[in-house]
Amino acid sequence: MGTLVDLVRERAAADGDRVSHRFLRDGQELSAELTYAELDRRARAGAVALRREAAAGDRILLLFPPGLEFLVAFFATLYAGMIAVPTYPPRPQQTDDRVRGIALDCQPALGLTTGDALPRAEDVATRCLTLDTVSIDVADEWRPSALQPSAIAHLQYTSGSTAMPKGVAVTHSNLLHNLEDLHSGWQHGAESTIVSWLPAFHDMGLVYGLLTPIYAQVPCVLMPPVVFMQRPVRWLQAITRFRGTHAAAPNFAYDHCVRRVKPEDRAALDLSTWEVAVNGAEPVRPDTIERFSSTFAGCGFRRSAFAPGYGLAEATLKVTAARRGEGPTISAFSAAALEQRRVVPARTSEGDARSFVGCGAPILETRVAIVDPVTSVPSPADAVGEIWVGGPSVAAGYWNVTEPGQTFRAHTADGSGPFLRTGDLGFISGGQLFVAGRLKDVIIIRGQNHYPHDIELTVERSGARVRAAGGAAFAIERDGEEQLVVLQEVERGLKATEWPAQIDTIREAIAREHDLRAFDVVLLKPGAIPKTSSGKVQRAACRSAYLDGTLAALATDAGHA
Repeated sequence: MGTLVDLVRERAAADGDRVSHRFLRDGQELSAELTYAELDRRARAGAVALRREAAAGDRILLLFPPGLEFLVAFFATLYAGMIAVPTYPPRPQQTDDRVRGIALDCQPALGLTTGDALPRAEDVATRCLTLDTVSIDVADEWRPSALQPSAIAHLQYTSGSTAMPKGVAVTHSNLLHNLEDLHSGWQHGAESTIVSWLPAFHDMGLVYGLLTPIYAQVPCVLMPPVVFMQRPVRWLQAITRFRGTHAAAPNFAYDHCVRRVKPEDRAALDLSTWEVAVNGAEPVRPDTIERFSSTFAGCGFRRSAFAPGYGLAEATLKVTAARRGEGPTISAFSAAALEQRRVVPARTSEGDARSFVGCGAPILETRVAIVDPVTSVPSPADAVGEIWVGGPSVAAGYWNVTEPGQTFRAHTADGSGPFLRTGDLGFISGGQLFVAGRLKDVIIIRGQNHYPHDIELTVERSGARVRAAGGAAFAIERDGEEQLVVLQEVERGLKATEWPAQIDTIREAIAREHDLRAFDVVLLKPGAIPKTSSGKVQRAACRSAYLDGTLAALATDAGHA
């Protein structure tokens, strides 16, 4: 098996009648399903239609709303020997600079979409095709292309949390290695079912929600992301109904369930079949694990199901994660030492202790090194450094970007490599990877390193009436010195007369927990913080908006203490 096309062809030949994916349109109603044989036949028909319009190696922009049509189009593109570019159709009556930027970067030969989304798709792709009207009979005209494992399967555009999105060139061999990594660590079996609401254009949604079920030969139940956001209980109800064993989500999703699932709804849930609850794609918080575990323990959920992980698009998806049944590892370290990039274990009862969630260890051929980002010297065991990743899952590079080895083919000072430089900071303790923050996001004030997500968490816990995952901390330069700025969304209904007190509460918490004086605390209305398509805070965009004065602030108090 050398390519994803080979994978689907093998599944269709050996077990064609088995259902691979089901789609719940509203999170409840079963509106569509695909067997391996149907996926193969529809992909072949789509490939025949694509070859009439484009050539091997062309980029095909996939502009699909949630549904199984995306999966068919993805494989039709691969069957045609072309490169899939997953994204989403522009929203009605809105300018979507991200999608336009992707189209400008990859220069697609055409866009693929559904009939309903065609008018919106035509806003970003000069030529568009729908597969709705393609006759299934032309599938028999398909002939295999000369695909090699090293061929690019798709461009995974990064979420852009620190910069403009770039297209990661993910090959067939990258995907097959990462799929084996996922399957080996989380041990899908004959009884397994994956349940996913993750967007198909995001790396976790694509690789785990859509491709892993085919690789592991287990069914997957899908629903639109908006259903989860509006009614998170539908995700848990689907796990109950279909006896889901595996599901993945970013950290915020578990907190979203805790906040929004009502006690009366919990009473009808059975989460006892849930064996692997993957938590990744953003910093994994100890409090989230404990809150979700305790809230849903009465529904049969076991804390040991949590599988915290670390990954990124540049490594296809997964780098490290807890294995099935291992459960989460939470360890405390001295915050003062971490600010000096030293790793010193601490007791949780100590005032300066900071708890971290371990993200597991690499398996198969994946390698992780902790390296000094300036000297490229491997860091000692008791030091924080940049996370470098090596192995067959590391992608070929960025599309349309020539870089002389600084990112994808870096070598340490002693000549080890090649490695992917992730830009993330971390350390190894007890054999597990712990992630400490983003290299580019580190705030350095008076020679001390402070991680934005720590400050943002302090604001959430301050007692101020703020929205969870609705803050951004970053540094600006004023009078030759780095200064801290905090943007924070507040709860709906908060009165203007209450704003000053909220700012004071936030300031006091930051001073108490981090010994920092905030130059400015800016209160924003709900939804004002720029975020990526996957929900990550775009700190760089927040900083730019602050500096150029385009923030619609409710209240601000620059320079006051």
